[in-house]
Amino acid sequence: MSGQAEPLAQSETSVIILPLPVEGDDQALPPIDTAQLKRVLETALLTSSEPLSLAELKKLSDEPLDNRQLEALLEEIAQDWQERGVELTRVASGWRFRAKPEMQRYLDRLNPQKPPRYSRAVLETLAIIAYHQPVTRGDIEEIRGVAVSSQILKTLETRGWVEVIGTRDTPGKPELFATTGQLLDDLNLRALQELPSLDEIGVLLEQESTAPDAPQISVTATVAE
Repeated sequence: MSGQAEPLAQSETSVIILPLPVEGDDQALPPIDTAQLKRVLETALLTSSEPLSLAELKKLSDEPLDNRQLEALLEEIAQDWQERGVELTRVASGWRFRAKPEMQRYLDRLNPQKPPRYSRAVLETLAIIAYHQPVTRGDIEEIRGVAVSSQILKTLETRGWVEVIGTRDTPGKPELFATTGQLLDDLNLRALQELPSLDEIGVLLEQESTAPDAPQISVTATVAE
């Protein structure tokens, strides 16, 4: 009997308790060459004519990258450029470099033609849509107290700042207008909550319209009521 118990004892003492795997260990991200990646990100952002989203910027990394890591790198780049004439900013559709506003008067010397200006009617219409959206043409006319020219709405649509997002369920099915992400990008904003006053909108749009580093937002038409 005692001869049979001995192997059992040996068997029991040979059992090894393995530690339980920590959840997510197999998905741990490998180390990233942050200096090289920052250079790549800078290059892409400086040479792009449009803001780049996080999804697009992730494609530039050789290793898997999460949003938190990427945003931290972008913030570092923004700090690196803080004392320069251009800045890295975040807008509605992504990240982009642009000339700082205080540099604009110098850049204007390279493009001395008179900057386009928007009529008060255009800016008021845009502001009403931005602050009261979605609105119909009738809503705009009721707020402004005057008729709205079809050309004004057409210009805002052509410019990419306003779009029709549907119709109101009332007789005649009037179109509903709302602003677009392009407007936020052109104003260098992330969300509608950051919209400035009417006068500030006019100034910002004129600045962006003449910025030589942002050809994607050039404006050639001025509309007056």
